[in-house]
Amino acid sequence: MGFDIDLQGHKLRVDADPAFGGKDSGPRPKTLLLAGLAGCTGMDVVSILGKMRMPFDSFAVEVDGDLGDEHPKVYTRVHLRYIFSGAELDRAKIEKAVRLSMETYCGVTATLRHTAEIDYEIVTEGHHSSPSP
Repeated sequence: MGFDIDLQGHKLRVDADPAFGGKDSGPRPKTLLLAGLAGCTGMDVVSILGKMRMPFDSFAVEVDGDLGDEHPKVYTRVHLRYIFSGAELDRAKIEKAVRLSMETYCGVTATLRHTAEIDYEIVTEGHHSSPSP
């Protein structure tokens, strides 16, 4: 069940859970889809905030999703958390950058939106925003 993948010169292994005949020698392909979403939107947000000249000390994107019950089991709900820390955070700029990524730039979001409800929240220095509609 394990496969070695060469992506643009980078080696990656995917595998199935032992309960499904795998050896757990790599992440599951669907999990990589969520990781791709986090990377895609994260890069957008960093780029947009750079153009806005908004500094931050750290930034992370956490993502989780719910799979449907019937085959093919696709993501039906995805939730993202954008987590920022820094002394000079501008909440309005962060919200704009995330919104632009989610609505305009992130191709992975656009792809997943065909099967999943996608929402997000922004966390700044320990304060949570309301989840998006």
